[in-house]
Amino acid sequence: MRDEAYERIRRAIIEGDLAPGENLRDADLAAELGLSRAPVRQALTRLVADGLVESKPQSYTRVAPVVSDDVRDALQLVRTLHEFAVRAALPRLTAAHITAMRDANARFAAAIEAGDVQAAIEADDELHDVPVEICGNRAVAATLDKYSPLLRRLERARFSTLPAHRSIRRHDQLIDAIEAGDADEATRVTSTIWAELAPLLDV
Repeated sequence: MRDEAYERIRRAIIEGDLAPGENLRDADLAAELGLSRAPVRQALTRLVADGLVESKPQSYTRVAPVVSDDVRDALQLVRTLHEFAVRAALPRLTAAHITAMRDANARFAAAIEAGDVQAAIEADDELHDVPVEICGNRAVAATLDKYSPLLRRLERARFSTLPAHRSIRRHDQLIDAIEAGDADEATRVTSTIWAELAPLLDV
């Protein structure tokens, strides 16, 4: 129940059902989720550690703002780890992996055209997960698992606007560089992909 509460509240925050600054009362959340208050309280504690919830004892527990120091730090870390993963994975990536990335980008493009932000995020994850998985570094995968959710609300904002079409081209550039065996170019494009979220930090 603790894990269920955590996943459902985290998803509601990421997808915007719980808005930035919204107060979170464990009793209300427990009633809405059909759970007892104990797992909800534990879930909120985890979400505070994740940076998605902020809390001040005896004062408030609320959804963290989309932009915060935690989000800025996460973007720097996620960007660096994806650069590492691409460079480390490149010698091991096969034609099948490249095809999987192209297929994911085709789904991403279709989702952007349809205005389906959730499907775009899922396809984007599938594409970037290929080098993360193939690089074989479990610490990288675990760290991305922890900090990537902090960036989901930025990604949702980006993928719902016209500049999202630029991401389709960036993905193609990344895949082309991988197919050519050009580690420097693949790393550069990866860095650019994540750097293009940075302007949303100033909105």
